[in-house]
Amino acid sequence: MDLKLKPFDFAQAAARAGMADVARRVEAKTRAEATGQASGIDKPSFQTSFSSALNAISQSQATAATMQREVQFDNPTVSLEETMVAMQKAQLGFQSAVQVRNKLVQAYTDIMNMQV
Repeated sequence: MDLKLKPFDFAQAAARAGMADVARRVEAKTRAEATGQASGIDKPSFQTSFSSALNAISQSQATAATMQREVQFDNPTVSLEETMVAMQKAQLGFQSAVQVRNKLVQAYTDIMNMQV
């Protein structure tokens, strides 16, 4: 059996995850590298990337909370299935942010414990 893997498209995965701004930056960077114009693209710092990710998670949680409230008030335009999916996305985003925070704290602790 011959198994072939498709190349991973990070921009498409980011767009599916609801991070359209990250997907656009990745696509722009990929196009610029292909044409040799990489110097014209601003490299996002870790702070701006992490901040935008946290803002996206916060927005996801706010959307899920709004949808929950609308389902509780029997709004016919909001389905229970969409609400549950939005809640799961918000929960996964939050759990991911907590794991990143834990890794950052662990890295900081490891660096502080290094002997110089």
